[in-house]
Amino acid sequence: MAADDRADKYVLDASAVLASLLQERGSEVVTAAVPGAIISAVTAVEITTKLARLGMPASEARAVLESDFPCPVVPFDAEQAFTATSLWPQAKANNLSLGDRACLALAISKNLPVMTADAKWSALAVPIRVLQIRSRVE
Repeated sequence: MAADDRADKYVLDASAVLASLLQERGSEVVTAAVPGAIISAVTAVEITTKLARLGMPASEARAVLESDFPCPVVPFDAEQAFTATSLWPQAKANNLSLGDRACLALAISKNLPVMTADAKWSALAVPIRVLQIRSRVE
């Protein structure tokens, strides 16, 4: 499907993508969402850095991300930067990283739900839905 023809449905957080790549609980939820998902460029940095920290060369980490998650990587722009800044009070209270705030800012800018494996995101007061990939009873 061409990028212009796709209907984006979700923003994926690094924790959700990594759960899928590492075959952790909830990975099937993420895998099913990939055809309608997008990720922030900042999220791509987080994912590939984590893979590099696990011993994967950077070029291989990029190839894994691009082949296993053929989702558009959306540039982090000025509007998202200011939205991420507005999330700072909640970030401080909930220990959110810059990557977390960048992901949330993308979801807010696109008015899309965000998928995460991070349970603390359920407590956030944000104008988008936060979907927990591990919330289903198994």
